[in-house]
Amino acid sequence: MSLNHIRPWRNIYRRESRQIMVGNVPVGGGAPITVQTMTNTLTTDVAGTLAQIEAATEAGADIVRVSVPDEDSARAMKEICANSPVPIVADIHFHYKRGIEAAEAGAACLRINPGNIGSEARVKEVIRAARDNNCSIRIGVNAGSLEKHLLDKYGEPTPDAMVESGLDHIKILQDNDFHEFKISCKASDVFMAAAAYQKLAEATDAPIHLGITEAGGLTSGTIKSAIGLGNLLWMGIGDTIRVSLSADPVEEIKVGYEILKSLGLRHRGVNIISCPSCARQGFDVIKTVEILEDRLSHIKTPMSLSIIGCVVNGPGEALMTDVGFTGGGNGAGMVYLAGKQSHKQSNADMIEHIVEQVEKKAEELAAAEAAEAAE
Repeated sequence: MSLNHIRPWRNIYRRESRQIMVGNVPVGGGAPITVQTMTNTLTTDVAGTLAQIEAATEAGADIVRVSVPDEDSARAMKEICANSPVPIVADIHFHYKRGIEAAEAGAACLRINPGNIGSEARVKEVIRAARDNNCSIRIGVNAGSLEKHLLDKYGEPTPDAMVESGLDHIKILQDNDFHEFKISCKASDVFMAAAAYQKLAEATDAPIHLGITEAGGLTSGTIKSAIGLGNLLWMGIGDTIRVSLSADPVEEIKVGYEILKSLGLRHRGVNIISCPSCARQGFDVIKTVEILEDRLSHIKTPMSLSIIGCVVNGPGEALMTDVGFTGGGNGAGMVYLAGKQSHKQSNADMIEHIVEQVEKKAEELAAAEAAEAAE
């Protein structure tokens, strides 16, 4: 992390962790926090699954998880893994043989659940397959499927029970000299998940996968995830994240990136700063932002755009953004470039003009970054 000496209150000190590889993507050890999602197509529908993976990748997914519930799905994984633009994590529950088959089919990582994968002997077979096929493992603890002996011990799912489950499984992997693993301890209860993750972060140096499981629909799930994941990330905990929404996987990626962008942990695409609008607005802010979010979704270069309805906060916000538009009067507003007042623009043509200015600035920033990298 680059320290911000001018604004030290923005600094986040990330927890130190080991680094593993999920295919060609580094996780942990100071690597950028990766954003994941999971397909919801039938895995046996190879074309449909690949189409969903490609859409998620276009939205910014670094890694995509695919469920492997049966033998037909395991067979389909070979084609899926071979044609996926990003590493694939095979989601394994109950049937340890599916994990072995998925590793042999080219999965970059196996997600196994200590609560339902079976005996230690079966886990050892999965470990062997992972090692033989250069595959990492995610230990995926879930409050809703803890081992019976832990539920008997604690009486109900608790942060301590979740962490004990995860550490028990870590021991199995380490006893078998397998160290290419990351771990998660998810719960739908934000308090339980946050408490478990904090305890886990102190107990292991393994990379941590963050998630609030079964978070809900697009609106409610986004809020729960932003609160739970946002607080943990702010504390420096987390090396890879998945926002679990009852929504299109692309929405999970969008929300994940927005959470990271709000904390300055990842930067991708246009960060739009806009006002909620009021009677002072010189144009329809809400509709304008809705259109611009869609029109600028193709831009991947990190940059900022302020869209403010009036001159109360508009000039001040524009000072901090690459491109800005502040509502004025008489059907026109002011365009700001690189924080400086540039020229007036009519409201009637503002959207096309703003898109043009943003695209031009994105090209300039990308060219400058490429030139710097070539030096």
